[in-house]
Amino acid sequence: MLDIKRLALLLDVVELGSITAAADKLGYSPSGVSQQLRRLEQEIGQPLLQRQTRGMIPTEAGHVLAAHARKILRQMNAAEADLAEIAGLGRGNLALGTFPTLGGSFLPIVINTFRKQYPAIDLDVRSSRFEHLIEMLESGQVGLSLLWDYEWNRIDPERFSLTQVFDDATALIVAKEHPLARRKHIKMAELASQEWIVRGDNHPVVEVLQRSCQAAGFTPRIAFRANDYQEAQAMVSAGLGVALAPRTAVVNKHPGVTIVSLGTTAPSRRILLAHRHDRVRAAAEVAFQATLLEVAKLHAADFR
Repeated sequence: MLDIKRLALLLDVVELGSITAAADKLGYSPSGVSQQLRRLEQEIGQPLLQRQTRGMIPTEAGHVLAAHARKILRQMNAAEADLAEIAGLGRGNLALGTFPTLGGSFLPIVINTFRKQYPAIDLDVRSSRFEHLIEMLESGQVGLSLLWDYEWNRIDPERFSLTQVFDDATALIVAKEHPLARRKHIKMAELASQEWIVRGDNHPVVEVLQRSCQAAGFTPRIAFRANDYQEAQAMVSAGLGVALAPRTAVVNKHPGVTIVSLGTTAPSRRILLAHRHDRVRAAAEVAFQATLLEVAKLHAADFR
């Protein structure tokens, strides 16, 4: 295999017209350059340069090899420039997983900030359910993913590297005409007489409601089951009951409802950024995490 440094030396001699000029340019001794060129000729098996009165000129083989060297070195320079751009975030790709409540509230703020800082980074954002987000992380379909957990069902830190972004409080949704709508804070124990609107049976907010009510000393009476938080808000606005929801789920609030704080009487969930322990992280992923945490500092209070 030809040595690329010797090819570069040959090209300098051909373009500058002498070994001495090439040596001066590179800070080598003329004898050192000559020695490297002789080794290159041995590898090729034929002479590459011939001496004339005014310097060195290439043989036919020297012309051919110098032309190839020019192309190879141009491609190498382009490769180094591309890698430097990626390292410096001049370009790159980022595949990110998220879930609907965060994708419809906090994440757009982060993406807007990140794109202003790094406009050449291509973002591929995939919103899905928790189980699919885990699968995409494990398979490498996404390098980073936003996840959530509650205190009774923590994600194993040995499974992924986890960074907490903020706490997402659980809040009460009531109709604007509801007597509780005038309250800024309320405790779960005061809600024993209410009828509840919940998500489908397997949704985590059902367990949040059950645990919160049990801790407050009562069993919730379920009036309706909704397909999503927007439907739950609509049912609440019609006076069919009250509901629980993470704060991020009610950023886009229905005009007919009011959000009331439950303080610590209902559990919050952790919003986490996860990546595989064994993953070599790209510069774009490191930069996105930094932006995410910066934005979280500014907006975390909105979700308490």
